[in-house]
Amino acid sequence: MTAHHILAWSPSAIVFDCDGTIMDTERHWQEARNVTFRSFGLKPPAGFADRAKGVHYVECGALMAEETGKPDLVEDLTDALLRNFTALVDEDPVTMPGAATLVRLAARHRPLAVASNCPREMVESCLDRAGLLGCFAHVVVAGENVPPKPEPDVYQIAARLCGVPPREALAVEDSLTGMESARRAGLRVLGTGSRPAGTEVDQADLWVESLADQELMAWARDRIGL
Repeated sequence: MTAHHILAWSPSAIVFDCDGTIMDTERHWQEARNVTFRSFGLKPPAGFADRAKGVHYVECGALMAEETGKPDLVEDLTDALLRNFTALVDEDPVTMPGAATLVRLAARHRPLAVASNCPREMVESCLDRAGLLGCFAHVVVAGENVPPKPEPDVYQIAARLCGVPPREALAVEDSLTGMESARRAGLRVLGTGSRPAGTEVDQADLWVESLADQELMAWARDRIGL
């Protein structure tokens, strides 16, 4: 794994995660979990936010029930979690630093897709509110026939819809769960956010603190904006 693996290469398509990558919704997910826990008179277990990051909301609801010893509340917690999250995002849709600029630049020159664990209506609503939905040719979400990340399906499908082999596509991700999904699908991976310690750093070919990184933007102009 080296930065050269990304910076000396031009992808034929780019597949973006949505939450925490394009949209600044990770704080909304955290608050939605906290509100949901409180509404049921429950307390978040220590370290729960880290374990829940990047997890599909259905699995997150199940995890909330399991870790609080309330297995009978799985369905109620899941429904409340999604309802609370939807309300929070609708009140305050915000893009991550550099995300809108990168998406708009790339959309002029490459096919783009979104691969997300969130419900389609949530992803499309967020992107629409941010003025970015039209930049994406395809939105692929986990659902009844598509298993969620870390399974590779959403990224495999997104690359295929973009008309390129996975090895020619770049995944842009903020969670280790999503990075594992993209790598298993055969895409190269750009990780954004805090660089992890230890072997987890190997989940991405290149890490940047944010999509506003100057070296990344220079690469995008030179290698994508051709």
